[in-house]
Amino acid sequence: MLSSIKRFIRQVTLGENGRLGFAEDDHRLAAAALLVHVIAVDGIVDDEERVALKKVLRSAYSLTEEAADELIREAHQRDNEAVDLYGFTSVLKRKLPIEERLKVVEMMWELVYADGTVHEFEDNTIWRVAELLGVSSRDRLSLRRKVARGHDDEALPEGDDED
Repeated sequence: MLSSIKRFIRQVTLGENGRLGFAEDDHRLAAAALLVHVIAVDGIVDDEERVALKKVLRSAYSLTEEAADELIREAHQRDNEAVDLYGFTSVLKRKLPIEERLKVVEMMWELVYADGTVHEFEDNTIWRVAELLGVSSRDRLSLRRKVARGHDDEALPEGDDED
């Protein structure tokens, strides 16, 4: 009887698999889902992007290796279930101050530059996300330049000063 009660409490608090997941309105899950989306939007997710995704999430949210893996798994699932980006950006806009939303946009640029190629779909996705997060075009482009400078072999495309 006691073991049944313990098992029930564990399932209620930790879920079926016994691991603590991320709440649906957790800003880390919303940000991770956007990051997962932006690296997949060009149709190719390579090892460099996967490594960069984990590194960015671990650094930004002080996650263990296991917690980062769990967050990425849940983010993939949420992204696959999503019909648009608004569900993720609304959580971030509601829960984070502008400085933290700027950090999300910067993380997106980090991942876009991870594979050495900025695809137009990636650029467009970041533009849409930034708009939904209330991040100005000036700030979005400033973050892009900052990240591009950090990638020595990358150059900012010509004519990228305006939308």
